[in-house]
Amino acid sequence: MPFYGANRPGADIPQSLLDAFWLISMQAGLANAYLSIKAFSETNFVEDLKKFDVPTLIVHGDDDQIVPIADSAHKAARLIKDARTIFYPGAPHGLTATSHADQFNADLLAFIRS
Repeated sequence: MPFYGANRPGADIPQSLLDAFWLISMQAGLANAYLSIKAFSETNFVEDLKKFDVPTLIVHGDDDQIVPIADSAHKAARLIKDARTIFYPGAPHGLTATSHADQFNADLLAFIRS
């Protein structure tokens, strides 16, 4: 539920989306899911991010309950030279599948064309 912000008051997340996410999650396997989160959360990407030399777009929802914006997108934006950022007010972690999808797609296409 937090992945899509479905636990927030007034959230309008289709049950079909939640069901599909559950199915995908169950197919990952417990050990695989645990080890991927463990590796991701314990790996320091600072030096890698400093080396980026290609146009970079950072997109993040400011209500991401999975990966807090202050601990990820804001830090990455400071480390990646000339990174372009778009922060969506009220958007969850899974913003590409919620009501923010059309705006995300438009912003992504604009970035690619720039």
